Amino acid sequence: MQFMLIMNETAAERDKRNDPAVAGDYWGAWTAFVGEIQQAGIVVNGDGLQPPHTATTVRIIDGKRVVQDGPFADTKEQLGGYFTIDVPDLDTALAWAAKSPAASGGSVEVRPIMLPPPNAA
Repeated sequence: MQFMLIMNETAAERDKRNDPAVAGDYWGAWTAFVGEIQQAGIVVNGDGLQPPHTATTVRIIDGKRVVQDGPFADTKEQLGGYFTIDVPDLDTALAWAAKSPAASGGSVEVRPIMLPPPNAA
């Protein structure tokens, strides 16, 4: 069964990426987690994301495309990256989510991947 681990970070946690005093610990924790999850052979795919200010949001309003710079979710945490994993069940996915550095400095949402609909023939 496939699950997406959606990694959310606070701005303070994200800032650690570029702070010379703590960047080594930040990246070291992620390197260890990524190595462990890849070694387990459960990763389908995954990516880290650029900071939220690089995002562009698209909406259709009254039939017209409206483009805005940045994400506009009213939240203290922002999407930092994701992994799609293939594991036997939700409990296993939750165990992997708990190992993520994002679980300590933000949160990890675990969501089942939706199967494609059957062909309407």
